[in-house]
Amino acid sequence: MNAQLKPTGSAYFITKETETDEKRTLAVLVDNEPGVLARVIGLFSGRGYNIDSLTVSETEHERHLSRITIVTRGTPHVLEQIKHQLERIVPVHRVVDLTSTAYERGHDRPLERELAMVKVSGKGDDRVEALRLADAFRAQVVDANTEHFIFEITGRVSKIEQFISIMKPLGLVEVCRTGVAAMNRGPEGM
Repeated sequence: MNAQLKPTGSAYFITKETETDEKRTLAVLVDNEPGVLARVIGLFSGRGYNIDSLTVSETEHERHLSRITIVTRGTPHVLEQIKHQLERIVPVHRVVDLTSTAYERGHDRPLERELAMVKVSGKGDDRVEALRLADAFRAQVVDANTEHFIFEITGRVSKIEQFISIMKPLGLVEVCRTGVAAMNRGPEGM
């Protein structure tokens, strides 16, 4: 094998050594029908690529269209291949690389938000500290008793990660996250 080429563990095993993985957020508009999500996700798993975050919901009820938001990593070449293959699936109406679009418009990333519910169990000073930190992060208490809190927090992925990490020593019990919802700035739609 040429010194410039290396295996990546995916079906696209030939990549230039100079290509590094990039994090991308893709928005995919699809028909809301059974099996579509499995077909879309199959493109990633069939090539050995992981999905960091996945969200899907019907967004246009009258037209029965759903929007799938996928955060993944890969080389630019492989991500372009995945995008083109997604566009060829029959129930897919549109695929937008939100990361590239944001960059073209002069922004680092698209607007990305995530919601998490974080359960913290503690007593005494740990309980008081958890409440103080939750207030600093603008997390809302959605359930509480004398033994635990469940906080709801919304924000960038980095904010959610930071909140979870500071709650660990205070009695973190459980975390439930929605995955990333993303949209580009500006008046244009997807």
